[in-house]
Amino acid sequence: MIPTSDYRHDSHIVRRRILFVATLLAALALLLVARLAYIQLAHHQRFSTLAHNNHINLMPLSPVRGLIYDRNGEVLAENQHVYNLEILPDQVDDMDHLLDELGDLIELDEEHVSRFRALLQSRPSFERQTLRAKLNEEEAARIALHQHRLPGAELQARLQRHYPRGDLTAHVVGYVGRINVEDLKKIDRQTYRGLEYIGRSGIEAQYEEILRGQPGFERVETNAHGKVVRTIERNVPDTGRTLHLSLDIELQRRSMEALQGYEGAIVAMVPASGEVLAFAGSPSFDPNPFVNGISKKAFAHLRASERRPLLNRALYGRYAPGSTVKGFLLLVGMESGIDPNRRIFCPGWYSLPNRKHRYRDWKRDGHGEVDARDSITQSCDVYFYQLARQMGIDQMYRGMSQLGFGIRTGIDLPGEPTALMPSRDWKLHARGQAWYPGETVITGIGQGYILVTPLQLAVATATLANRGKRVEPRFLTAVENPQTRARQAVAANAAEKVPIGSALAFDYVIDSMRDVVHSPKGTAWTISPGLRYKMAGKTGTAQVRSLPQDDDEREDEEEVEKKFVDHSLFIAFAPIDDPEIAIAVVVEHAGSGSGTAAPIARKLIDYYLIERLGMFPQKVAER
Repeated sequence: MIPTSDYRHDSHIVRRRILFVATLLAALALLLVARLAYIQLAHHQRFSTLAHNNHINLMPLSPVRGLIYDRNGEVLAENQHVYNLEILPDQVDDMDHLLDELGDLIELDEEHVSRFRALLQSRPSFERQTLRAKLNEEEAARIALHQHRLPGAELQARLQRHYPRGDLTAHVVGYVGRINVEDLKKIDRQTYRGLEYIGRSGIEAQYEEILRGQPGFERVETNAHGKVVRTIERNVPDTGRTLHLSLDIELQRRSMEALQGYEGAIVAMVPASGEVLAFAGSPSFDPNPFVNGISKKAFAHLRASERRPLLNRALYGRYAPGSTVKGFLLLVGMESGIDPNRRIFCPGWYSLPNRKHRYRDWKRDGHGEVDARDSITQSCDVYFYQLARQMGIDQMYRGMSQLGFGIRTGIDLPGEPTALMPSRDWKLHARGQAWYPGETVITGIGQGYILVTPLQLAVATATLANRGKRVEPRFLTAVENPQTRARQAVAANAAEKVPIGSALAFDYVIDSMRDVVHSPKGTAWTISPGLRYKMAGKTGTAQVRSLPQDDDEREDEEEVEKKFVDHSLFIAFAPIDDPEIAIAVVVEHAGSGSGTAAPIARKLIDYYLIERLGMFPQKVAER
C-alpha cells in the first residue's frame, strides 16, 4: 500500500510537468503564429512575387517582317507559311536522346544540330529554338504523329521570308539569315527577343530597323509541365513597315536576260530623281536557301565558281571605264580653257616628246584631222592622249572628282566602295612611287589606274543628262503602314550643281554624244535604225591586258582567249531634251562597246520609254 504523502507528491510532479508542456506548446504556438504574421505582413510582397513567378511567364511575340514591292506593285520579298520544328530547352530532360529520336523521324544533318547547340549556349532555356525550318508535309505529319513522346519538341506554324523573283533581286533586295552567335554579340538582345532572322545584305540589311518591326509579348500562366494554362496579358507586336522601291522588276528581268551568258552589270536610273530602275549583275544566285542557312557544300560551290555569282558587280565591280570617260574629260578640259574647235591630226598613234614609245589609237590608220566633237563621235584616242597631257593629272583629278569619279554615290545599299580616280598623292601613298607622264596619257582614254563601278558610271551619266546637276541614287521611294495603309513618300535629296562645266560645255558634250548614236561616223551608229527618240551615248572598250606595240603582232579578237578579250561598255540617256532614263552597261570580255553593250542599252531604253512609259508610239526620229 502506497503512502498518502508519497501519492500526493507524485501527483504534484505530474501536474507541474503537464503545465510545463502545455506552457511550452502554447509558447511554440504563439511563436509560430507570430512568425506567420510576420511573414504575411512584413514580407507579403516578396513571397507573393516568388510564388507568382513560379507559374507566370513572359513569352515574346515576333512581329511580321515588312513586305518589299517594286515601283509597279510587284512583290519582291514576302512571308510564307511554313512548319518549323522547335525545341523548348527547359522542358527537355535528355537533349541528346531527343535529338536522336527526332533524327529517326526527319532529316537532321550535322549543320542543323551544330547550329542548334550553339544557340543553346547563348539563348535563355525558356525561349524556343528552331532545330529545323520549313519541314515538308510528310515530315510535319511524322512529327505530329509522334508529338506525345517528344517532350520539349513542338511543330509550329511560322512565317518565313521568301523571294519570289529569286536571282533577279539577290543583289538588290538581298536576303535575311538566322541570327547566330556572332550576331548576338552585336545586337540589342531585348530588341530581337523572340526574333530569329536579321537582314544580311541589300535592302534587307539597309532598312532592317524599318522592316523588322517591334516584338510584343504574352504574359501566360503555365502548369508544372510548362504548358500554357491561360493568357493573362497580351501586347501585340508592331508589324514591320512595307517598303516600296524604285526598281522596275520587268526592266530588271530584261537586263538580266540581256546579260545571260556574260559576266557584267547594268544600272539604269531616272536622271531627275535618282530613282534606280534596274540594278542587274550577272551571274546571280537564288537567295532563298540563305534564309535558313545554306549548306556548306552549296555555299562552297557558289564561292568556287569562276563566274563569281556572289559578287554584286553593279555595286562592287570595279572596271577601267575606257572611252566612256571621254565626254567627262572634255568637260574638264573646257573648264581649264581647252578650245574644242581646235583641230589636230590623228595618224593612229601618239608619242610623248622625245620618246619612242607609241600609244596606239583603236583605229590603226588613224582618224585624220579631228576636233573635240569628232573625237567623241568617232572615239579618237589620239585626241584624248594629247588632251590628257595638256591638262596634266592634277587638273584631271580635280575635275573628274568634282564630276563624281572616285567618290561614293551615296546609294541606299550597305558597303558601297569608292572606286578610284588616281592622282600623284594616291600613287605615292598607295605604291610608294612617283607619277609618270605616260600614266597621264593612258588615263585620258580611261585606262591605267582609273576604275569605276557601273553604279558610279550611271550616276555620272545622269549628271550629264541633268546638265551638271548631280543626284543621289536611291531605291526607297515610300514607306507604308500595313495596318492603316497610310503611305509616306520618301523625298529625294535635292540635286546639287557640280562645280565644273558651263551650260555651253554641257551642251557641246551632249551634242557630241548624240552624234555617237545618230551620225554615220558615230561608234554606236549601228543601233540607230528605227530609233524613235534622240539618244546621247558613248561607247567604251576597256583593255584587260597591254596590246603589242607592233601592228604585225596584234591578234585578231577571234583568236584571243576569252579572259583576255576587252570589256564592252556603253553609257547613254534619252530622250536628250527631257531625259527619262540614264544607263550604264558593262559586259566583261565581250569586245568593243559598239558590238555588245550598245545594242543591250538600246533594247532596254526602248522597252522603258516605249512600252513602260508609252512614249513615241508613232513618230520615228530622224537620224
